[in-house]
Amino acid sequence: MFILGKKLNMSQIWKEGRVIPVTLVEVSKNKVSLIRTKEKDGYEAVQLKFGKKSREFKFAKSPSAKKEDYQAGNDIDVSAFKEGDVVRVSGVSKGRGFQGVVKRHGFGGGPKTHGQKNRFRAPGSIGSTAPQKVFPGRKMAGRMGNDRVTVKNLKVAGIDAKKNILMIKGAVPGVRGGLLEIQKV
Repeated sequence: MFILGKKLNMSQIWKEGRVIPVTLVEVSKNKVSLIRTKEKDGYEAVQLKFGKKSREFKFAKSPSAKKEDYQAGNDIDVSAFKEGDVVRVSGVSKGRGFQGVVKRHGFGGGPKTHGQKNRFRAPGSIGSTAPQKVFPGRKMAGRMGNDRVTVKNLKVAGIDAKKNILMIKGAVPGVRGGLLEIQKV
């Protein structure tokens, strides 16, 4: 079973005298907009629409999803999940702009003495002189974040059926208001 949602914010709930950090995700009505079949399209998938956005999910990648649960035009809501379900959440991480090697890759920087001046956060040498080029994949300064991230083995800590809110234990990727793909494992 999978569903699309909008990340609201982080909060906390109390259960059995313990505080549990949760991320609130709004999963108002998802509509099944398209069904792809092996005979017609060459693969089996279902397309869900959430607001103006839509995503396609392939059945081969989701062993918990059953084709019988999805019919064109059906609405899927928070009732598809129950407390204690293990889910996998995918989203786009926060963009952090152009960053140097210390922040982006965790480099230690150069020494503060021995003739170094204003080079504390520099990357240092980037390779030998023989090939006279920089090899692809070299850790250097550049754009950080804004990548697709999947967090696995998160638990559903609670459900608010009236407001269509799913409470997922822990943090999920993305900004507030960002689109999330939630898949039952």
